[in-house]
Amino acid sequence: MPKAKTRRAAAKRFRITKNGKILRWQTKMRHLLECKAKKKKRSLRKVCAVARADLARVRHMLPGG
Repeated sequence: MPKAKTRRAAAKRFRITKNGKILRWQTKMRHLLECKAKKKKRSLRKVCAVARADLARVRHMLPGG
């Protein structure tokens, strides 16, 4: 059986922790930043866990995890 390949686009966007949680970056931090509050931008810098509805799809794209 051939080796399972990692989707490279997914590997650049997601990170797997030791406990198996999948983390992602927040959205809305690319442009139009001058109208957003400092507090909002500061909170968007943090990583968060992938939603439960998307977990199976993301795990399929990252077979090494």
